[in-house]
Amino acid sequence: MTNQRSISCGLDFCAAPDLNSCLITANSSKYEFVFIPLIHPLYKREFVSGAAKKRSGPFTRPDIVLCSSDWNHLIIGKISPYIRVDSKNPIVKRNSEETLNQELALARHLGLVGVTFRLMGGIERNANLARIICDKVSSTCTLQIWIQIPMENPVKQAYSYRKGECNSIENPWEWWNAFRIVCDYDRKLGVALIISHDLPEPEEIDRWLGEPVKCLFIPTSLFITNKKGYPVLSKAHQTVIKKFSMLEVQFVLTGANRHQHISYYHNYLEYLWKNCQVNGTVERFARGYEDYLQCPLQPLMDNLESQTYEIFEKDPFKYTQYQTAIYEAILGIVNDSPDTTDDEDRKIVIMVVGAGRGPLVFASLNAAEMANQKVKVYAVEKNPNAVLTLQALERDMWEDKVTVVSCDMREWNAPEKADILVSELLGSFGDNELSPECLDGVQKFLKDDGISIPSSYTSYIAPVQSSKLYNEVRCCKDKDKHFLAHFETSYVVHLQNKYDIAKPQALFTFKHPNKADIIDNSRYEIKTFEVQQNSVLHGFSGYFDAVLYKEIRMSIEPSTRSPKMFSWFPIFFPIREPVQVKAGEQIVVHFWRQCSLKNVWYEWCISKPISGPIHNPGGRSYTIGL
Repeated sequence: MTNQRSISCGLDFCAAPDLNSCLITANSSKYEFVFIPLIHPLYKREFVSGAAKKRSGPFTRPDIVLCSSDWNHLIIGKISPYIRVDSKNPIVKRNSEETLNQELALARHLGLVGVTFRLMGGIERNANLARIICDKVSSTCTLQIWIQIPMENPVKQAYSYRKGECNSIENPWEWWNAFRIVCDYDRKLGVALIISHDLPEPEEIDRWLGEPVKCLFIPTSLFITNKKGYPVLSKAHQTVIKKFSMLEVQFVLTGANRHQHISYYHNYLEYLWKNCQVNGTVERFARGYEDYLQCPLQPLMDNLESQTYEIFEKDPFKYTQYQTAIYEAILGIVNDSPDTTDDEDRKIVIMVVGAGRGPLVFASLNAAEMANQKVKVYAVEKNPNAVLTLQALERDMWEDKVTVVSCDMREWNAPEKADILVSELLGSFGDNELSPECLDGVQKFLKDDGISIPSSYTSYIAPVQSSKLYNEVRCCKDKDKHFLAHFETSYVVHLQNKYDIAKPQALFTFKHPNKADIIDNSRYEIKTFEVQQNSVLHGFSGYFDAVLYKEIRMSIEPSTRSPKMFSWFPIFFPIREPVQVKAGEQIVVHFWRQCSLKNVWYEWCISKPISGPIHNPGGRSYTIGL
């Protein structure tokens, strides 16, 4: 049994005089759906004046040619390409408006999932079109609008690349960006991205990864013939397919068949798709969670459920790293101790604080056995349900090697001091599950030369573009909270449909044991990011990097990410309104970690390229309970 998702491929028809025949052709070649004109491309209608105004008879095929289920699942309707609602000719403009409204009404009547049209040019040429589309999608209509955008400007492709001729040619992403702004970022708008022969720069392609790309249009003219006579794509185009396959986009084959059978294209795309699908441990764990907003855990306030413990205990990397760190720490203590016979029976004291169901206890015992060293382990846990498991393990397996303590670690009165203090209190942002406060509260049990594992951790942030996440946050509603609450809350997210505007930068660092005379875990940092190309700022992604012991680390920061580790997804801090940022500008973000006697919370705002409001002032929308 495989976890791999199947490819979804459609076939584009320039005309469909016999719709059932088109569906049979597509289905027999393994294509799952078709793009067809709603009205025959040559059948123009006149609503204002002209001979066709009085033409009798139906303007297109009746709905009964297909059952409603087929209309719902197999058809994407193409809007007539001659519609010009922004024409300066008032008759053409009015006639086009009536035609567009007629076709959109027909699509709703048929129950189509979506319609599509090609966008050429910026908003100054399409303002009226954007107004009409905005009016339709902002109603109760469920119809999706897939806007066809060329990946590269056709005008640019037509130029010979002489001195600076292409510098002033607008990027098609700008067309899309302006259009969706006018439509208020409506989630019913999607992109049908047309792959071109000449591909843009990789950074420009990556920017589309932060957009709601529904499908890729792949012209048959892109394919070359291999030695066996089958269609294949160039390495560069294969790379594009691979990038977008991670977003699970659909593919649409368009253009005349240039090979022996139309199914050959589907077979090749399916081959690429299967090679692009990664079936590693992390990917299997994360499947279904892509771009899904989750509230961060608060294990200090809330007792975790059995299922949550079970999921994280399966992490193949984290506990191996912890075990290695504990092993090295034991060796370090043994090697630093005076070589006397009195030390032969000495037991190294290890305190596992926040023991959960015991994975770090096992790691400690395994490390001690590897080091051939006697240890005494205290397993401290506040969750009474998890303590049941610890007590059963103590009775059946650990015996006198482990002492289980059912207590909040900060309220415990330890009978002796520890050589090693072990915890796994880290959150997706490092300190967001209150590891600093917890470890500061128990470090009094650590010997003066004792070791804390982890010894330090650093949070990271990066500006991110993601229409998907912005719309997900915008759709959240809670009548009992502040009306901006969901834009002032951090979310744990398996980030997929996003574009990183700039690389992450280190934010807050915490070290343990904390030997400061006055312990203050509040923080304030200002970070400046250089914008490489025009994009839209929707918020900030957050990560962490932790040093367990000496050189032994764990990280979810992209450049140093630990392989096969799935215990943490990144965190996401949204902003209220998207901010347009241009190449060469700076994004300056201010970030605070605020503390009171009862809560910890984050506040954030931007001051460049424009000044924005403080998010979550005073923790009004979200706090982490102590």
